[in-house]
Amino acid sequence: MLRKKECVAMLLAGGQGSRLFALTSNIAKPAVSFGAKYRIIDFPLSNCINSGIDTVGVLTQYQPLVLNEYVGNGQPWDLDRTFGGVHILSPYEAKKDTSWYKGTANAIYQNIRFMKMYDPEYVLILSGDHIYKMDYDKMLAAHKAANADCTIACMKVPMKEASRFGILNTNPDGTIYEFEEKPKQPKSDLASMGIYIFTASKLFKYLELDEADPNSEKDFGKNVLPAMLNAGEKMYSYRFEGYWKDVGTISSLWEANMDLLGVVPNFELADRERVIHSRSPLAPPAFVEGEVVNSIVATGGEIEGKVVNSVVGTNCIIEKGAEVIDSVLMGNIVVKAGAKVNYAIVDEEVVIGEKAQIGADREEALKLDSKTAGIAVLGRGVTVSKGGKVAAGDIVDKNV
Repeated sequence: MLRKKECVAMLLAGGQGSRLFALTSNIAKPAVSFGAKYRIIDFPLSNCINSGIDTVGVLTQYQPLVLNEYVGNGQPWDLDRTFGGVHILSPYEAKKDTSWYKGTANAIYQNIRFMKMYDPEYVLILSGDHIYKMDYDKMLAAHKAANADCTIACMKVPMKEASRFGILNTNPDGTIYEFEEKPKQPKSDLASMGIYIFTASKLFKYLELDEADPNSEKDFGKNVLPAMLNAGEKMYSYRFEGYWKDVGTISSLWEANMDLLGVVPNFELADRERVIHSRSPLAPPAFVEGEVVNSIVATGGEIEGKVVNSVVGTNCIIEKGAEVIDSVLMGNIVVKAGAKVNYAIVDEEVVIGEKAQIGADREEALKLDSKTAGIAVLGRGVTVSKGGKVAAGDIVDKNV
């Protein structure tokens, strides 16, 4: 008997993440650490399995090594299946030509054979660089009830920020009559979240039409969605009310980590109903002899210094007399005695020498005109020597 899946998810995880600067020099954006023990990709993968979707294609391209190793066979997310499960989908050499993914639509188009292998009725398209918890099963139910060809998840954003997003203009019943990609003069505050459910036959049809168009930029927001609207296909909006954060910039990544320390509605990672799974290393609880105030400290490591309003990842050592304030430490980091880390993001495998100074007081740093809103950034594997200094807003990917 031919087996099939009702819905297959396609997770776009190949972006360069250039606005994260040193944090994505050597790894893909979805592999960036988050919240002490997670990586960004944990969120869409966990959302899938929590929503009953057990077939996920992860489309990689830029610096995929860490991401591929991390996802592995999908076991932490219960995606190690004999039929379905998680699959890493990289660009490959075809008989006619070899081609990198040219855009979001082209990336999905190049993997039509993968999707058709499961003969799905529906296809869920996801981005790999957002922090959120969402019931895709509820969105799918709304798509079916409306007999839609495409359903786009959206949420209200401040009008002053609307021009950063794809904007949906909708009728009272939720049908979409216009889609504008990053309009200069937005007519609505309903922003696309980059989460789409397509009836599979319609998706395949419009991907093939888009691929045949030499003038297309091969992008969902710029090309495929407007083409479907122009052709009169049934397109609906799906309102999302929970927490959602695009962590594509240094400041938004810092803010999302800090949101874990405060009371943010609809963003409870300890919720047992819909767990966010991760491949976090097994380690005993951190040894804490110092002062920890309003912070998250992951397992492993030793905290003998002072940690205030910070997120500290696995296996971090903060020596006596060291201070970490308003900062994100991603894992396997040593902050030596007397060093001060203030308003910073520090990537994995970093050593900060004795009496080194990283960043500056947050209020002072925010006055700076910098690409990182004054946040000091240390890239993966950097060593800061004894007494070394990294100024507020500096981005460092070499030893100091």
